[in-house]
Amino acid sequence: MTSKQVVQPTSPSSTAIAPPQAVAIKDSPAVERALNRSKIYLLFSWSLLYPEDEEFLDYLQCGEFVEDGRAALDGLRLALDGIGGDRASQKIALMKKQFDQIEKLVSAECVNWQIGDLQTEHRRVFTNVITLDCPPYETLFGNDHVFAQSHVMGDIAGFYKAFGVELSKDVHERLDHLSVELEFMHFLTYKESYSRCHDGIDKTEIVVDAQKKFIKNHIGRWVPLFCRMLAKKSDTGLFKLIADCMSEWMDFEVAFLGVTVQPYSEADYRPATFNAPEGQTYECGAQDKGNELSMLLSEVGAESFLDQKEKEKDGGDKGQGPVGTA
Repeated sequence: MTSKQVVQPTSPSSTAIAPPQAVAIKDSPAVERALNRSKIYLLFSWSLLYPEDEEFLDYLQCGEFVEDGRAALDGLRLALDGIGGDRASQKIALMKKQFDQIEKLVSAECVNWQIGDLQTEHRRVFTNVITLDCPPYETLFGNDHVFAQSHVMGDIAGFYKAFGVELSKDVHERLDHLSVELEFMHFLTYKESYSRCHDGIDKTEIVVDAQKKFIKNHIGRWVPLFCRMLAKKSDTGLFKLIADCMSEWMDFEVAFLGVTVQPYSEADYRPATFNAPEGQTYECGAQDKGNELSMLLSEVGAESFLDQKEKEKDGGDKGQGPVGTA
Protein backbone atom coordinates (compact mmCIF):
# COMPACT_ATOMS: atom_id res chain seq x y z
CA MET A 1 0.00 0.00 0.00
CA THR A 2 1.14 3.50 -0.71
CA SER A 3 -0.43 6.60 0.76
CA LYS A 4 0.00 10.33 0.79
CA GLN A 5 2.95 11.05 3.02
CA VAL A 6 1.88 13.23 5.93
CA VAL A 7 5.20 13.38 7.74
CA GLN A 8 8.53 13.10 5.97
CA PRO A 9 12.25 13.34 6.83
CA THR A 10 13.47 16.91 7.03
CA SER A 11 16.77 16.19 5.27
CA PRO A 12 18.52 13.43 3.31
CA SER A 13 20.61 12.69 6.39
CA SER A 14 17.51 11.73 8.35
CA THR A 15 16.73 8.03 8.68
CA ALA A 16 14.63 7.10 5.66
CA ILE A 17 11.71 4.81 6.43
CA ALA A 18 10.64 2.56 3.56
CA PRO A 19 7.13 1.08 3.21
CA PRO A 20 6.68 -1.88 5.57
CA GLN A 21 6.43 -4.44 2.77
CA ALA A 22 9.88 -3.47 1.49
CA VAL A 23 11.86 -4.41 4.61
CA ALA A 24 13.64 -7.72 5.12
CA ILE A 25 12.02 -8.95 8.32
CA LYS A 26 14.24 -10.74 10.79
CA ASP A 27 12.87 -13.75 12.67
CA SER A 28 11.91 -11.70 15.69
CA PRO A 29 8.46 -11.38 17.33
CA ALA A 30 9.37 -7.87 18.46
CA VAL A 31 10.03 -6.79 14.88
CA GLU A 32 6.76 -8.37 13.76
CA ARG A 33 4.86 -6.56 16.51
CA ALA A 34 6.35 -3.22 15.53
CA LEU A 35 5.64 -3.72 11.81
CA ASN A 36 2.03 -4.74 12.35
CA ARG A 37 1.38 -1.88 14.75
CA SER A 38 2.88 0.43 12.15
CA LYS A 39 0.46 -0.87 9.53
CA ILE A 40 -2.59 -0.29 11.75
CA TYR A 41 -1.52 3.28 12.48
CA LEU A 42 -1.09 3.94 8.78
CA LEU A 43 -4.56 2.57 7.96
CA PHE A 44 -6.22 4.87 10.48
CA SER A 45 -4.13 7.85 9.45
CA TRP A 46 -5.05 7.52 5.80
CA SER A 47 -8.73 6.87 6.47
CA LEU A 48 -9.19 10.23 8.22
CA LEU A 49 -7.56 12.46 5.62
CA TYR A 50 -9.81 14.36 3.23
CA PRO A 51 -9.83 12.26 0.00
CA GLU A 52 -8.40 14.58 -2.62
CA ASP A 53 -8.22 11.81 -5.24
CA GLU A 54 -9.42 8.24 -5.79
CA GLU A 55 -6.39 6.48 -4.26
CA PHE A 56 -7.94 5.70 -0.87
CA LEU A 57 -11.36 4.93 -2.36
CA ASP A 58 -9.76 2.39 -4.73
CA TYR A 59 -7.89 0.87 -1.81
CA LEU A 60 -11.14 0.57 0.12
CA GLN A 61 -13.25 -0.78 -2.75
CA CYS A 62 -10.79 -3.45 -3.88
CA GLY A 63 -10.80 -4.92 -0.37
CA GLU A 64 -7.15 -4.31 0.44
CA PHE A 65 -7.93 -1.92 3.31
CA VAL A 66 -9.73 -4.71 5.17
CA GLU A 67 -7.25 -7.39 4.07
CA ASP A 68 -4.27 -5.36 5.30
CA GLY A 69 -6.02 -4.61 8.58
CA ARG A 70 -6.84 -8.26 9.21
CA ALA A 71 -3.34 -9.39 8.25
CA ALA A 72 -1.77 -6.86 10.61
CA LEU A 73 -4.04 -7.94 13.47
CA ASP A 74 -3.37 -11.63 12.81
CA GLY A 75 0.36 -11.03 12.72
CA LEU A 76 0.18 -9.00 15.89
CA ARG A 77 -1.83 -11.67 17.67
CA LEU A 78 0.63 -14.42 16.74
CA ALA A 79 3.62 -12.35 17.90
CA LEU A 80 1.98 -10.86 21.00
CA ASP A 81 3.59 -13.36 23.39
CA GLY A 82 1.36 -12.34 26.28
CA ILE A 83 2.28 -8.63 26.17
CA GLY A 84 -0.64 -6.52 27.32
CA GLY A 85 -2.36 -9.52 28.91
CA ASP A 86 -5.95 -10.56 28.23
CA ARG A 87 -6.95 -6.97 27.56
CA ALA A 88 -4.67 -6.69 24.52
CA SER A 89 -5.87 -10.03 23.13
CA GLN A 90 -9.51 -9.07 23.60
CA LYS A 91 -8.99 -5.78 21.77
CA ILE A 92 -7.48 -7.56 18.77
CA ALA A 93 -10.49 -9.91 18.62
CA LEU A 94 -12.89 -6.96 18.77
CA MET A 95 -11.05 -5.10 16.04
CA LYS A 96 -11.19 -8.12 13.74
CA LYS A 97 -14.97 -8.12 14.11
CA GLN A 98 -15.05 -4.42 13.31
CA PHE A 99 -13.03 -4.98 10.15
CA ASP A 100 -15.69 -7.56 9.24
CA GLN A 101 -18.29 -4.80 9.60
CA ILE A 102 -16.23 -2.48 7.40
CA GLU A 103 -16.05 -5.21 4.76
CA LYS A 104 -19.84 -5.60 4.82
CA LEU A 105 -20.33 -1.85 4.50
CA VAL A 106 -17.95 -1.63 1.55
CA SER A 107 -19.70 -4.54 -0.21
CA ALA A 108 -23.16 -3.10 0.40
CA GLU A 109 -22.59 0.62 -0.13
CA CYS A 110 -19.07 1.87 -0.76
CA VAL A 111 -18.48 -0.45 -3.72
CA ASN A 112 -20.69 1.83 -5.82
CA TRP A 113 -19.21 5.10 -4.60
CA GLN A 114 -17.49 7.63 -6.79
CA ILE A 115 -14.87 9.95 -5.33
CA GLY A 116 -17.52 12.62 -4.85
CA ASP A 117 -19.53 10.29 -2.60
CA LEU A 118 -16.56 9.71 -0.29
CA GLN A 119 -15.82 13.42 -0.21
CA THR A 120 -19.46 14.16 0.62
CA GLU A 121 -19.39 11.63 3.47
CA HIS A 122 -16.20 13.19 4.82
CA ARG A 123 -17.73 16.67 4.70
CA ARG A 124 -20.93 15.38 6.34
CA VAL A 125 -18.94 14.28 9.35
CA PHE A 126 -16.08 16.78 9.55
CA THR A 127 -17.53 19.72 7.52
CA ASN A 128 -15.36 22.18 5.59
CA VAL A 129 -14.55 24.30 8.60
CA ILE A 130 -13.37 23.33 12.05
CA THR A 131 -16.37 21.93 13.87
CA LEU A 132 -16.54 21.49 17.63
CA ASP A 133 -18.73 18.37 17.29
CA CYS A 134 -15.71 16.15 16.61
CA PRO A 135 -12.68 18.28 15.72
CA PRO A 136 -9.70 16.14 14.61
CA TYR A 137 -7.26 18.58 16.23
CA GLU A 138 -5.60 17.84 19.56
CA THR A 139 -5.24 21.44 20.72
CA LEU A 140 -9.03 21.80 20.82
CA PHE A 141 -9.21 19.18 23.59
CA GLY A 142 -8.57 19.93 27.24
CA ASN A 143 -7.06 23.33 26.52
CA ASP A 144 -9.48 26.06 27.51
CA HIS A 145 -6.88 28.79 27.15
CA VAL A 146 -4.85 29.77 24.10
CA PHE A 147 -1.61 29.53 26.09
CA ALA A 148 -2.38 25.90 26.90
CA GLN A 149 -2.86 25.32 23.18
CA SER A 150 0.52 26.92 22.58
CA HIS A 151 2.23 24.59 25.03
CA VAL A 152 0.65 21.46 23.51
CA MET A 153 1.42 22.60 19.97
CA GLY A 154 5.02 23.25 20.91
CA ASP A 155 5.36 19.82 22.51
CA ILE A 156 3.97 18.10 19.40
CA ALA A 157 6.34 20.08 17.19
CA GLY A 158 9.16 19.08 19.51
CA PHE A 159 8.46 15.39 18.98
CA TYR A 160 8.46 15.81 15.20
CA LYS A 161 11.63 17.87 15.24
CA ALA A 162 13.43 15.44 17.54
CA PHE A 163 12.91 12.62 15.04
CA GLY A 164 13.70 14.70 11.98
CA VAL A 165 10.27 14.80 10.36
CA GLU A 166 8.07 17.62 9.16
CA LEU A 167 4.68 18.07 7.54
CA SER A 168 4.56 17.11 3.89
CA LYS A 169 3.89 20.04 1.58
CA ASP A 170 1.35 17.85 -0.24
CA VAL A 171 -0.95 17.65 2.78
CA HIS A 172 -2.60 20.91 3.82
CA GLU A 173 -3.16 20.08 7.46
CA ARG A 174 -2.13 21.19 10.92
CA LEU A 175 0.55 19.34 12.83
CA ASP A 176 -1.99 18.50 15.59
CA HIS A 177 -4.42 16.87 13.11
CA LEU A 178 -5.13 13.27 14.08
CA SER A 179 -3.99 11.92 10.71
CA VAL A 180 -0.62 13.61 11.19
CA GLU A 181 -0.24 12.32 14.74
CA LEU A 182 -1.22 8.80 13.72
CA GLU A 183 1.24 8.79 10.84
CA PHE A 184 3.92 9.97 13.24
CA MET A 185 3.17 6.88 15.35
CA HIS A 186 3.34 4.83 12.14
CA PHE A 187 6.78 6.35 11.58
CA LEU A 188 7.92 5.61 15.14
CA THR A 189 6.73 2.01 15.13
CA TYR A 190 8.31 1.33 11.76
CA LYS A 191 11.48 3.02 12.97
CA GLU A 192 11.37 0.64 15.94
CA SER A 193 11.32 -2.37 13.62
CA TYR A 194 14.29 -0.97 11.69
CA SER A 195 16.15 -0.16 14.89
CA ARG A 196 15.65 -3.68 16.26
CA CYS A 197 17.20 -5.06 13.07
CA HIS A 198 20.08 -2.61 12.67
CA ASP A 199 20.70 -0.22 15.58
CA GLY A 200 20.80 -2.15 18.84
CA ILE A 201 19.03 -1.86 22.16
CA ASP A 202 19.92 1.71 23.14
CA LYS A 203 18.46 3.38 20.04
CA THR A 204 15.50 1.01 20.10
CA GLU A 205 14.70 2.05 23.67
CA ILE A 206 14.71 5.71 22.63
CA VAL A 207 12.11 5.02 19.93
CA VAL A 208 9.91 2.88 22.20
CA ASP A 209 10.11 5.48 24.96
CA ALA A 210 8.98 8.13 22.47
CA GLN A 211 5.95 6.01 21.57
CA LYS A 212 5.01 5.71 25.23
CA LYS A 213 5.38 9.44 25.84
CA PHE A 214 3.45 10.42 22.71
CA ILE A 215 0.57 8.16 23.73
CA LYS A 216 0.66 9.23 27.39
CA ASN A 217 0.83 12.96 26.69
CA HIS A 218 -0.99 13.21 23.37
CA ILE A 219 -3.07 10.66 21.43
CA GLY A 220 -3.88 8.54 24.47
CA ARG A 221 -5.43 11.55 26.16
CA TRP A 222 -7.68 13.00 23.48
CA VAL A 223 -8.31 10.27 20.87
CA PRO A 224 -10.65 8.13 23.04
CA LEU A 225 -12.96 11.13 23.54
CA PHE A 226 -12.60 12.11 19.89
CA CYS A 227 -13.66 8.58 18.85
CA ARG A 228 -16.82 8.81 20.96
CA MET A 229 -17.60 12.22 19.47
CA LEU A 230 -16.91 10.96 15.95
CA ALA A 231 -19.13 7.91 16.43
CA LYS A 232 -21.93 10.13 17.70
CA LYS A 233 -21.54 12.71 14.93
CA SER A 234 -21.31 10.19 12.09
CA ASP A 235 -24.03 7.95 13.60
CA THR A 236 -23.69 5.37 10.81
CA GLY A 237 -21.42 4.58 7.92
CA LEU A 238 -17.69 4.33 7.31
CA PHE A 239 -16.48 6.88 9.83
CA LYS A 240 -18.67 5.41 12.59
CA LEU A 241 -16.94 2.05 12.06
CA ILE A 242 -13.52 3.70 11.85
CA ALA A 243 -14.22 5.52 15.13
CA ASP A 244 -15.25 2.33 16.92
CA CYS A 245 -12.24 0.41 15.64
CA MET A 246 -9.80 3.20 16.45
CA SER A 247 -11.17 3.41 19.99
CA GLU A 248 -10.36 -0.26 20.54
CA TRP A 249 -6.92 0.29 19.04
CA MET A 250 -6.10 3.02 21.52
CA ASP A 251 -7.12 0.69 24.37
CA PHE A 252 -4.87 -1.97 22.89
CA GLU A 253 -1.89 0.38 22.66
CA VAL A 254 -2.25 1.55 26.25
CA ALA A 255 -2.29 -2.07 27.41
CA PHE A 256 0.47 -3.18 25.04
CA LEU A 257 2.88 -0.40 26.01
CA GLY A 258 1.91 -0.49 29.67
CA VAL A 259 1.41 3.26 29.98
CA THR A 260 -0.87 5.06 32.41
CA VAL A 261 -2.98 7.63 30.62
CA GLN A 262 -5.39 10.25 31.93
CA PRO A 263 -7.87 10.51 29.03
CA TYR A 264 -10.13 13.50 28.64
CA SER A 265 -13.80 13.09 29.44
CA GLU A 266 -16.79 14.94 28.06
CA ALA A 267 -16.61 17.25 31.08
CA ASP A 268 -13.02 18.15 30.17
CA TYR A 269 -13.91 19.20 26.63
CA ARG A 270 -13.62 22.95 26.82
CA PRO A 271 -11.93 24.14 23.64
CA ALA A 272 -10.30 27.54 23.73
CA THR A 273 -11.77 30.23 21.55
CA PHE A 274 -9.66 32.83 19.85
CA ASN A 275 -10.21 35.34 17.10
CA ALA A 276 -8.66 34.62 13.75
CA PRO A 277 -6.83 37.42 11.95
CA GLU A 278 -9.20 39.66 10.04
CA GLY A 279 -10.27 38.06 6.81
CA GLN A 280 -8.74 34.68 7.70
CA THR A 281 -10.89 31.57 7.79
CA TYR A 282 -9.92 28.09 8.92
CA GLU A 283 -10.86 25.09 6.84
CA CYS A 284 -9.79 21.48 6.94
CA GLY A 285 -9.26 18.90 4.25
CA ALA A 286 -8.39 19.67 0.68
CA GLN A 287 -9.99 23.11 0.84
CA ASP A 288 -7.57 24.29 3.54
CA LYS A 289 -5.10 26.67 1.94
CA GLY A 290 -4.41 28.96 4.91
CA ASN A 291 -3.48 26.36 7.48
CA GLU A 292 0.27 26.19 6.86
CA LEU A 293 2.50 25.24 9.76
CA SER A 294 4.13 28.64 10.15
CA MET A 295 0.77 30.42 10.22
CA LEU A 296 -0.62 28.02 12.79
CA LEU A 297 2.42 28.23 15.08
CA SER A 298 2.17 32.00 14.98
CA GLU A 299 -1.59 31.90 15.63
CA VAL A 300 -1.34 29.91 18.87
CA GLY A 301 1.98 31.34 19.95
CA ALA A 302 3.94 28.14 19.48
CA GLU A 303 6.70 29.85 17.52
CA SER A 304 7.76 31.80 20.58
CA PHE A 305 7.38 28.65 22.65
CA LEU A 306 9.75 26.75 20.37
CA ASP A 307 12.19 29.64 20.37
CA GLN A 308 12.21 29.48 24.15
CA LYS A 309 12.80 25.71 23.98
CA GLU A 310 15.77 26.29 21.71
CA LYS A 311 17.27 28.81 24.13
CA GLU A 312 16.81 26.41 27.03
CA LYS A 313 18.56 23.69 25.02
CA ASP A 314 21.39 25.99 23.95
CA GLY A 315 24.57 23.99 24.18
CA GLY A 316 22.66 20.76 24.72
CA ASP A 317 22.71 17.59 22.67
CA LYS A 318 20.05 17.84 19.98
CA GLY A 319 18.24 14.93 18.37
CA GLN A 320 18.82 12.47 21.23
CA GLY A 321 15.17 11.82 21.92
CA PRO A 322 11.73 13.40 21.86
CA VAL A 323 10.65 16.49 23.66
CA GLY A 324 8.05 15.32 26.14
CA THR A 325 6.69 15.91 29.60
CA ALA A 326 6.26 12.33 30.78
